[in-house]
Amino acid sequence: MNYITEIEMDGERIDKCIPLFCENLSRSYASKLIKDGLVLVNGKQVKASFVLSEGDEVSFDIPPARMPQIEPENIPLDILYEDDDVIVVNKPKGMVVHPAAGHYTGTLVNALMYHCGSSLSGINGVLRPGIVHRIDMDTTGSVIACKNDKAHDSIALQLKEHSVKRLYRAICCGVIKDDEGVIETNIGRSSSDRKKMAVVPAGSGKSAITHYKVLKRFEKYTYVECRLETGRTHQIRVHMTHIGHPLLGDTVYSNQKSPFKLTGQCLHAYYLGFEQPTTGEYVETVAPLPEYFSHLLEIL
Repeated sequence: MNYITEIEMDGERIDKCIPLFCENLSRSYASKLIKDGLVLVNGKQVKASFVLSEGDEVSFDIPPARMPQIEPENIPLDILYEDDDVIVVNKPKGMVVHPAAGHYTGTLVNALMYHCGSSLSGINGVLRPGIVHRIDMDTTGSVIACKNDKAHDSIALQLKEHSVKRLYRAICCGVIKDDEGVIETNIGRSSSDRKKMAVVPAGSGKSAITHYKVLKRFEKYTYVECRLETGRTHQIRVHMTHIGHPLLGDTVYSNQKSPFKLTGQCLHAYYLGFEQPTTGEYVETVAPLPEYFSHLLEIL
């Protein structure tokens, strides 16, 4: 496809203008085309930040859509909210969000493909259709998936701007003295174990901010609510360990053995609030605590 930029595109970024050439093509997908070297300006490959001038010749190819190499599976979903743009699901413990090495079946994506058919965004590639964010396998609760690329762009932008409200419930080891607090560090790959994340020195990793509030104190544990301002990998688990209160049941970031029969950390994505991509209406969803979590609170 070949296009000549007009005067209103003068001074605009190439990734912003490509969707103007091709209807229903999202900016995120345009960025992917540029990254893959499929976009030329005046015969040369450019970066997404390239600024156009009037009269530039823009050419790009859209590769044929690839079907995911994964199969839809009729796995029951606990749907908290659904419309034509997004779906919010209460993910159970032990379910992986998207296929990866060792987990190509039984994932949330397999279930979403069965439920939604072909209506899932494709920005994140063939193994992660619809997925705009994720939670760990043993973390339960709210996950939002997008049914088209425009919705994906909207939710991704809200996540980037920290306007999506995400509240988690967790049980931590030890008694937290302060009623509330803010943990602000940088998080990156651990230098001693590349499979783990860790608090790293300023200037490395990425900024991570977690707000926590004590809901109830027990003899040896604390029930807390955490609000994510950023969404780094394992952020809550790393941050609570950093302040000396790792999550109960976390076998990766804690060396404290649990006296209870648990599978992974006690962490639940309780509340999700966001703007509906098309209408702008504010949507709130609440995922009830899973039975194991409620039962543990009763024991404590």
